[in-house]
Amino acid sequence: QVQLVESGGGLVQAGGSLRLSCAASGPTFSSYAMDWFRQAPGKERVFVAAISWSGRSTMYADSVKGRFTISRDNTKNTVYLQMNSLKPEDTAVYYCAAGQRLGTGGMEYWGKGTLVTVSS
Repeated sequence: QVQLVESGGGLVQAGGSLRLSCAASGPTFSSYAMDWFRQAPGKERVFVAAISWSGRSTMYADSVKGRFTISRDNTKNTVYLQMNSLKPEDTAVYYCAAGQRLGTGGMEYWGKGTLVTVSS
């Protein structure tokens, strides 16, 4: 069982930066691939970024490539999402998730989300 708790959301102006964190409980965190998803108001939840269990491989949605960076620290059971050059369309609730394989689906565990609001 893995429990995930996101933090770091807030209100930021367009062009600004935020770093989200996702703290995981449980002894097996380092064996899971970790993803970030987001859900904008009135829209479906969509994939943002993923990182392999080792941190050596990453994936990004086209909409965030070059602006967002996913990373992890297995010694701290934490995954991060560094978000730069934020745009109003990045406004959403951001969720972290854990899965067996690097990818955009098949997630087994989800956090409750943290809200990011980007003002224009």
